[in-house]
Order: sequence, then C-alpha cells, then structure tokens
Amino acid sequence: MPKETPFLFDIPSVSELTHKIKDLLEQNFVDILVEGECSNVKQSRNGHIYFVLKDDTAQLPCVIWRSTAERLGLDLRDGQQIVAGGDIQVYPPHGKYQMIVSLVQQAGIGKLQQAFEKLKEKLKSEGLFEDDHKKPLPSFPQKIGVVTSSTSAAFQDIRSTLEKRWPVAEIHLYHASTQGMNAAPEIVKGIQYFSDSASVDVVIIGRGGGSLEDLWPFNEESVARAVYASRVPIISAVGHEVDFSISDFVADSRAATPTHAAVLAVPDINEIRFQIEDYSRKLEQQTLGAITLYKERVASLSRSHALRVVQQKMEQAKSRITSLTQNMEYRLSNRIRDHKEKLTGFRHILEMNDPNEALKKGYVRVLQDERWIRNMNDFERKSDFELQWEDGKISSKDL
Repeated sequence: MPKETPFLFDIPSVSELTHKIKDLLEQNFVDILVEGECSNVKQSRNGHIYFVLKDDTAQLPCVIWRSTAERLGLDLRDGQQIVAGGDIQVYPPHGKYQMIVSLVQQAGIGKLQQAFEKLKEKLKSEGLFEDDHKKPLPSFPQKIGVVTSSTSAAFQDIRSTLEKRWPVAEIHLYHASTQGMNAAPEIVKGIQYFSDSASVDVVIIGRGGGSLEDLWPFNEESVARAVYASRVPIISAVGHEVDFSISDFVADSRAATPTHAAVLAVPDINEIRFQIEDYSRKLEQQTLGAITLYKERVASLSRSHALRVVQQKMEQAKSRITSLTQNMEYRLSNRIRDHKEKLTGFRHILEMNDPNEALKKGYVRVLQDERWIRNMNDFERKSDFELQWEDGKISSKDL
C-alpha cells in the first residue's frame, strides 16, 4: 500500500514564535515590581548599567539606561538587596528576555529602621546619650582631626570652611569609607587612632546625605561605642539637617551638616580680630576716663571750704598732687602703650600664621595627596601633584 502523505500544519518560524512570546510578555508584564539581590553589576562605556537580579533559585537579567541611571543617581553594588520596577522586554536576536528598570528602591528599609530604634533604645538605657559624659569643645583648637572619605564632598566642605574661619589650625584627615561593609570598622579605627594618639584637639566624623542604608555605618553599635570611649571631643555630622544617626546622639556635639561641624569646631578669626580691637579701644577709654575723674576730684578738693583755712598747706599739697598726677599719667601712658604693643603683637602672630599669606605675595604651594609639601624630602617625584596660587590651582595631570 502507498504511504500516506502527512498532514501539513501551519508551523511558525522561530522569529514568529519569538515575536508571539515577545508580545505576550511585553503586554502582560508592564510596570512590575520585583525584589532580589544585585549581582554582576557592570556599567558600559555608554553609561548603561547591566546587572542580574537573583534569589536562591532564579535570576533575571536587568538593564538601566544611562538617562535613567543619571536621573536616579544610583550607586548600585553587588550584594545589594533592592526592589526594581520596570517592564519586561524580549530581545529576539538572542532569544532572551530582560527587565528594563526605571525605578530602584532599597529593600528592607523597615528592618533597618527597626534595628535603628532597637539600638537607640539599648544605648540610651545604658546612658550613652547622657549629657554628663559629653566633653566640651576647645575654644581655640590648633589641630583638628577628620574621619571621612578623602574623596568626598563632605571633606572638601569641612576643609574649606576650616581654612576660612580658622586658618591657624592644622587639619589631619583619617581616610575611612563612609558606606558599605568596610565603613564601620574603618570609622572605628579612625576614632581610636585620634583618641589613642592624642594628636588633635577635636575630631569631626561624618559624611553627606544619603539613604538610610548609605548612612548606616554611623548607626553601628561599634561606632557608637568608639565615639563614647574617645578621649578627644567628637562632633558628629552625618547627612543633612533632617538626618539623625546613632553617632549623633552619642557624640559630644551634633552638627546638622559637615559644613556646620566645621563652624562648631573653630571660632571665626575675623571675629577674634574685632574683639581684640574692641578691647583695646575700651581699655584706652576707661584709662583716660579715670585720669579725668581724678583730676576733677583733685580740683574739687582744692576749692573746698575746709581747705581754705589751711591755704598755705594746701598749696604745698597741690604741688605734691600735681607731681603725683603727672607721675600717674606717665605710668598709665606707659601701661596703655604696653597693652597696645601686646595687642599689636597678637595681631601680627595671627597674620603670620595665615597659611595663605605667602600665596597673596605671589608664592606657589605644592600639594600631594591633599598635603602641603613644605620641603624637598617630602616630595614624591613619581606622584601627581597640584600647584596652588591665591586665585586658583592646577594639577600635574592637566599639564
């Protein structure tokens, strides 16, 4: 018997089937949310961010286009637990699907907030927040320690404010990460270094604003106890005005921002100069007023009825009074001159200690790794450097 001819069905091609899958997925998975752990995070030269969102048994390829990444201001890292929002897209040439991410939120914020409140209550019950253990800040610090990231905007704000307000002080930076797994241990080491060495008068710890997870190192118990145990006064400046961290409650003083921390740490040199001038003027006025008063009292006594009876003796006494008055005026004049010389000397000392005085005269400052190179032995010939004038600076990288 002849073979039967098989019945021909309408069999789709690979492209047709893939496009059906594409339509099915892209129409039904729009504006979805999914939680998972970031893995294999990479940023392309075009600025797009590619990563895999995974859990214990599955993974989902994801991409964040450059414009979205710039808008969100992301700092995505491996191991980060997030909630991603976006659309599913199928890429037919590879037969793969991926999520086009348009929203990223930190997962587990509620758990972090609970941990924050639990630790806060624990340390408060132990007395770590009490005012009686807080040390006063020094009035005129000569050396100031800073524990933060050397590349952060927070450090730049602190340094520029300190240099403007109190240029006579030295700034000592202990570089520490301010977010991530290594941040808390590094911050603790920085605090302990300044406490043990007693090399500074006051310490500023902190960073700029961010999410609760970004600020979390300053909510770690190890950091709080290091702040409490420090022998050097500590100013905590974490985040923006509305942000509070555990270190803020334990520290000797809390600043709303890193810039505010610098303001709390040092006086304003211009205000000190105004005070010196004001004291000098008041001293001169009070001394001259006393001389005038004594002259008037002597003149009044010379005209009194009681003294007219002994006019002859009064003339002798008047001569002695005149001599004493001249002697007193001479002494007071010398005293005023001495005070003026001392005040002038103080003013000269302040001006001589102005680190930018040399720049105003046209000299150039050499900086390496944010340090002022004062002699040839400290200059690293193979390292990058900066040249600083009064009106600006330039890096060797730009030469």
